[in-house]
Amino acid sequence: MDISVPPIIDLEASGFGRGSYPIEVGFALEDRMVHSFLIKPAPNWLHWSVEAEHIHGISRDQLHREGMTPREVALKMNDILRGKTLYSDAWSFDSSWMGRLFDEAELVQRFRIETINKLLTPEQMEAWHDTKKSLWHDMNIERHRAANDVQVLQETFLRVACPV
Repeated sequence: MDISVPPIIDLEASGFGRGSYPIEVGFALEDRMVHSFLIKPAPNWLHWSVEAEHIHGISRDQLHREGMTPREVALKMNDILRGKTLYSDAWSFDSSWMGRLFDEAELVQRFRIETINKLLTPEQMEAWHDTKKSLWHDMNIERHRAANDVQVLQETFLRVACPV
């Protein structure tokens, strides 16, 4: 039986709290195709947390060298995701950072972000954290990079929603 997976989104940011902004976005579509973009900080995006950098491993220099402008990322996302609903396991953070990206880009976001909780029962949500944690260990891939995170999140969804 082929089980469908929801599109998943994940963002990495300059830090947490006031002033933080998105630095990387990744999403995995229903067909498991993964897209990921580094985001060059806008001139007025000044907040930077060294602690956050230690977690995600992305430097400001790397963003300036390899990143796309907020407008370029927003245009690409609207093109790929128009009309879709993507799911996040950190909805409040991810939707806030996505809002900041689209505000900076001066564009209307043409897709929605919802919490993964909307797709799962309370029992499945209880299994989410431990399942995700064991997958990080089993899959042995670098954490806190958006492209990797969305792959693990989709696999976590499959394991908790459709246990074998």
